[in-house]
Amino acid sequence: MNNLTKESISKNDLDSMSSLVLAYLGDTVYETYVRNHLILEYPKKKVNELNKMKVNFVKAKAQADIILNLLEELSEKEVQIYKRGRNQKSATVAKNADIIDYRNATGFEALIGYLYLDNNYDRLEYIMDKGMNIIQSQNLI
Repeated sequence: MNNLTKESISKNDLDSMSSLVLAYLGDTVYETYVRNHLILEYPKKKVNELNKMKVNFVKAKAQADIILNLLEELSEKEVQIYKRGRNQKSATVAKNADIIDYRNATGFEALIGYLYLDNNYDRLEYIMDKGMNIIQSQNLI
């Protein structure tokens, strides 16, 4: 995954950035990764089928499962970013999700956004690949 912009954000700005802003970006980075993964895995599926499969990866419960399964593998800094995102008060309310799953998912998305903006693509890809395996091992797709 490559950054779409030529400019990088300073480490200081990144560390002080709102967790919800990080989650906002992390949401789209993660969903793009999932879509790419599904297209590569199932190139002959129709868009409607791919979309139904995608939901199993991007729903709050799935994201919460990923981050909770990966907690022991995260660095201290990554855990700190996840917890900041998880504990951040949000103006939106979970529609079809348990509030705890929703908060854990927000923390996961904040971590994804942080790694992306930090240009730490190897770590980002490792976490997302592990996430795909976690969801697929649950036989949700």
